[in-house]
Amino acid sequence: MEFKLFENNIIKLINRYNEINELLANLETINDPAKLISLSQEKSELEDVVKNYEELNKLKNYLTDLKELKSSTDEEIKALAEEEFQVVEKKIETLELKLLNAILPKNPLDEKNIILEIRAGAGGEEAALFASELLRMYIRYAERKNAKTEILSINETGIGGIKEAIISIKGKKIYSRLKFESGTHRVQRVPETESGGRIHTSTATVAVLPEPDEIDISIDEKDLKIDTFRAGGAGGQHVNKTDSAVRITHLPTGIVVSCQDERSQFQNKEKALRILAAKLLEEKRIASEKEMAMTRKVQVGSGDRSEKIRTYNFPQGRVTDHRINLTLYRLNEVLDGDLDEIIDALIAAENMKKLELLSV
Repeated sequence: MEFKLFENNIIKLINRYNEINELLANLETINDPAKLISLSQEKSELEDVVKNYEELNKLKNYLTDLKELKSSTDEEIKALAEEEFQVVEKKIETLELKLLNAILPKNPLDEKNIILEIRAGAGGEEAALFASELLRMYIRYAERKNAKTEILSINETGIGGIKEAIISIKGKKIYSRLKFESGTHRVQRVPETESGGRIHTSTATVAVLPEPDEIDISIDEKDLKIDTFRAGGAGGQHVNKTDSAVRITHLPTGIVVSCQDERSQFQNKEKALRILAAKLLEEKRIASEKEMAMTRKVQVGSGDRSEKIRTYNFPQGRVTDHRINLTLYRLNEVLDGDLDEIIDALIAAENMKKLELLSV
């Protein structure tokens, strides 16, 4: 993407930064705490733009000097200049990309925490085991990002798999990173129970929902049908002798959520309401995007559970993301939560699409 096409947009941000500095020195601003906080936050968000643009201009001037040195008659100086020229060019490319990303419209949901659902798909017990591995992958990813995870609901099988798990992840801009995980994940491997050594294909689906604040979604108790029942499952903490499990039906939409993992009916209801609120916010988001054709065009994926987004191939030790044709031969690392290379590539692909639309 040609940087010069958008340089004026970046200069506008820098002018805004300078304007904020003048306003912060104004006595009227100093005496207005709310305005002071708001401007300080905006200034903080623009500081990297100013710093990167200054660094970019320095590197471009340096590159001009290197061009002259590349034509030197001294072969040693010429070789060093050519080597340094390539290094500086890459630095300029990186800074330009950072600056271009800064002018893209922000998604207000990117700051949200998330509720993440994993369900075993086709493949029986092997699919349930794969769903369990995905759950561990996301928990490990959250740990790497110093994010907090909480299991809201889990339905386990007898040999370590899961039919369904719903967790919350709270961390800095966690939705902006994990929103690309929604869809069908496919695993190809030889199950331990397979005597013939044949590769089986199984699937699990993932849904990533931004967790709403109270102001985002209002739920009227009149719209809810709440049923209680006795928790069941594989045993232990998932079984008790009281009607502590809760099922909530949202009558206007027909959405049903249930929770049975806590011994307290109140705690199960509280968790179920959190899941319901996230599902309602997601419906609201999808409806909004349907009205905005441009938003659909820039997404690297539809976010639909039925869309096959990634394959985890054990025999070859590879992971392939089908939306951007990215293949990594780092299967074990990815399943251990090292998702940043994939996520960064997905973000870059989406941002490139947004820039293409801005340039039209």
